[in-house]
Amino acid sequence: MDSFTVRYEFSQRFKVPARDAFGWCTDYRSDDWERMGKKGTRRIRHINEDTLILTDTVEGREGAVTKRRLVRLYPERLAWTNTHVGGPNRHSQFWYQIVEEGAGKSRLDFTGLQVNYGNRPSPKGIAAMARELKADDAGMWVLLAEEMYKELNRQGHG
Repeated sequence: MDSFTVRYEFSQRFKVPARDAFGWCTDYRSDDWERMGKKGTRRIRHINEDTLILTDTVEGREGAVTKRRLVRLYPERLAWTNTHVGGPNRHSQFWYQIVEEGAGKSRLDFTGLQVNYGNRPSPKGIAAMARELKADDAGMWVLLAEEMYKELNRQGHG
């Protein structure tokens, strides 16, 4: 089967220090989908201190979709990867890095490399897919940034 990759990027600013943001972002929880404004479930299996498997089932436009993801943490870089090992976009990989911006602020730099299966669309079609993926993912991170700020402030961080 043919495949093609859609690449997209965005940044999301946080009103918390980088190390706090990294800790919050990589503290995977069963209610993460609710925090992202979506309906879904998440199972978390820790392989070791820097490797875990997420099994997510999310309600989408065409019904429920289950995805398995291998997550690798790089705390020394305030970074992590998320690689799809099962589901409709198997072999996709997503890169995340938190960057300190000074005075208790930071940002997430995100790069998505989504593998799609089927016939390759035109360059315009791929660009449209990239815009839609970016809008969806960036929108979730806006919600997550707000939730992060609220939660960390309640806990006396940030």
